[in-house]
Amino acid sequence: MTLPGLLPELEVVRKDFPILERALAGDHPLVYLDSANTSQKPQVVIDAMVDHLERHNANIARAMHQIGAEATEAFEGARDRVAAFIKAPERDEVVFTKNASEALNLAAQTIPLGPGDRVVITEMEHHSNIVPWQLATERSGAELRWFGLTDDGRLDLSDIDELITEQTKVVSLTWVSNMLGTINPIAEITRRAHAVGALVMVDASQAAPQVPIDLAAMAPEERPDLLAFTGHKVVGPTGIGVLWGSRAVLEELPPFLGGGEMIETVTMERSTYAGIPHKFEAGTPPIAEAVGLGAAVDYLSDLGMDAVHAHEQAVTAYALEGLASVSGVRILGPTDAASRGGAISFEVDGVHPHDVAQLLDSRGVAVRAGHHCAKPAHARFGVQASTRMSSYLYTTPGEIDALVEALEYTRSFFRLD
Repeated sequence: MTLPGLLPELEVVRKDFPILERALAGDHPLVYLDSANTSQKPQVVIDAMVDHLERHNANIARAMHQIGAEATEAFEGARDRVAAFIKAPERDEVVFTKNASEALNLAAQTIPLGPGDRVVITEMEHHSNIVPWQLATERSGAELRWFGLTDDGRLDLSDIDELITEQTKVVSLTWVSNMLGTINPIAEITRRAHAVGALVMVDASQAAPQVPIDLAAMAPEERPDLLAFTGHKVVGPTGIGVLWGSRAVLEELPPFLGGGEMIETVTMERSTYAGIPHKFEAGTPPIAEAVGLGAAVDYLSDLGMDAVHAHEQAVTAYALEGLASVSGVRILGPTDAASRGGAISFEVDGVHPHDVAQLLDSRGVAVRAGHHCAKPAHARFGVQASTRMSSYLYTTPGEIDALVEALEYTRSFFRLD
């Protein structure tokens, strides 16, 4: 089947991902609908990491030999590629971390807070953007507040002027919800936060894989101050993440971790620190992972993020329609593809999400079941857990059909008809 908006030569693109050719038990072809959890990796990423480890493996910025220089060039080249991918105003504003969680913790542990200050988050956040701010406010005596959710899974902005006030020092929110799929109005909230002098931290873990990001093109009043995402969701490897921050903000923040390479000088009495980004990159970094991430964002850029986004919207619209056709399925979050990402959480009336996932897996359909590290959002809708399908640039309409058929099989298995 062909849908408007699908990536051209989709079957050719799929051949870039060797795992998609796997057959599972029972000779079921793999239908991978868990990309919001982690994306699959194209051969170019695998090859780039293998080549680095086989031919250029050395520590960076230390060894005075040829392969050390090659490793350093590869690592810093990956920074250039990531900066180009998000169109960062400056390449030195890109900090490598081990994942998005570390990037969010870096912000929560280095932004100065005290009694009388306020941090504002939202009820739809991943735990990685809740727990660090809980710890930060408990430690500092600052107040933690949050935006609630509407019945259709969007942010309730009716009390924005009461939440974002002169007390507010930080607003930290997700761009795209990993559970509800909601795309949040980042520009509007950033404008309001900047009007009172607050910093804005954006968790772009679900946005970076599917939404074109152009930081340089954003108006200053609408550009977040800090932005995080993780490599393994943008067809890159695990073990590496990105924190982007404006130079002015990063230069003001103290180091997050102490150790090698983040220093300028060290004496027994005191230390001085390197400039950005190295001030935040203590110790030996994930070098091969950075190389893989550089190859991954190049791969996405070659496809074109506008084309990837259009593909995601087309597949998501088809999936929403297919899920709505299954009796007893309740979708959590917006039901129009234009205002959401590719992660769709749902309930099947009368069947526990874990049972749904196991029955789907028996048909070769890989989804996620649980609270998706978003327990407050589940509690808001009165459920403990849900089943979540999530598509990506390699997902076909036929795979959505396989999901729908497997859900119908699940209903018949539990005799719900």
